[in-house]
Amino acid sequence: MNSENKDHWETIYETKSPDEVSWTEEIPKTSLDYFHSFNLPKSAKIIDVGGGDSKLVDYLVAEGYENVSVLDISENALKRAQTRLGTKADLVNWIVADITDFKPDTEFDFWHDRAVFHFLTTPDQIAKYVQTATKAVKGFLVIGTFSEDGPKKCSGLEIKQYTEKSLPELFAAGFEMLDCHKADHTTPFNTIQNFVFCSLKKK
Repeated sequence: MNSENKDHWETIYETKSPDEVSWTEEIPKTSLDYFHSFNLPKSAKIIDVGGGDSKLVDYLVAEGYENVSVLDISENALKRAQTRLGTKADLVNWIVADITDFKPDTEFDFWHDRAVFHFLTTPDQIAKYVQTATKAVKGFLVIGTFSEDGPKKCSGLEIKQYTEKSLPELFAAGFEMLDCHKADHTTPFNTIQNFVFCSLKKK
């Protein structure tokens, strides 16, 4: 695990509230719309990669999904989500890991990533992620990254922008593209960030 990267995110989640970070969404509508379109059973194995203290897990647990995992490099982020969920946190599998080091021991029906993949900026990091996802996903993959019209940095870190063409191409060997579209995210500071979201199905 990249200790410098981990320290960065631990500090962010230790010192900033949800309304002080740009990625906060009160209702993760785009992610939920994709998820619901797949009509997965309540027993489906689900992972939210880089979920941090995202509220996606709240909705999934509330809807009765029984096999939800949330992965994040920041233990502070996951603790914040656990505190918010209270006793319902016991229904979730919490994983502290750097996604480039993650070696899942199960296959997932739904892999969700909003705003993690674009922080991987080297060919090696990107290749590791693609390899892990291709091996671990048996169902659907949804990834949201900054588009070419979005920010070039986030939380003080360089990111890699993608288009509706370049993002699914990286996963083309193992996945069939279902949909790619751009979506605006309004931050807690009332600024706009443009994302590209792609949904893919394992071949």
